[in-house]
Amino acid sequence: AATNEVVETSELPMMLYVYLTIILLVFLVYRDWRAMVACCLPLTLATFLGYWFMKSLDIGLTVATLPVMVLAVGIGVDYAFYIYNRLQMHLSLGLDIVSAFKQSLREVGIATVFTALTLSVGVATWSFSALKFQADMGILLAFLFMVNMLGAIFVLPALAAFLVKDKKAA
Repeated sequence: AATNEVVETSELPMMLYVYLTIILLVFLVYRDWRAMVACCLPLTLATFLGYWFMKSLDIGLTVATLPVMVLAVGIGVDYAFYIYNRLQMHLSLGLDIVSAFKQSLREVGIATVFTALTLSVGVATWSFSALKFQADMGILLAFLFMVNMLGAIFVLPALAAFLVKDKKAA
């Protein structure tokens, strides 16, 4: 119980450190605040949905569940990178945002979906475990992998379309 109290008090700083690291790395790679917003906002939304999901399923925040949330953030940002990197490349070639997004999805969309489905199905099998923790984490990770993928495919391009005014700006 004492450990879980420490986890509760350290959870916000830990997630902030994770997000600050991701934001810094996104900025170092893309050197553009719009990339940070487009890649990190869907990730943040997925994290909050993950907390809601944990509350709905009565999965407590413990020393064991916190690393699972951090893992999901790490995987989720990968999905955003797949999409944003291609989107940026096509925009730099002069395509408008809609054409650049369509081309990006043709190139990496199926890989992103396949990766998310493979990871989700793999961890979802844990839900059949007799161990409650393992079953809960399987369901939680499957949910987070899918929500992060949906954010990368739907929310990221919407943000990019809103943020990118000049087709060569991203």
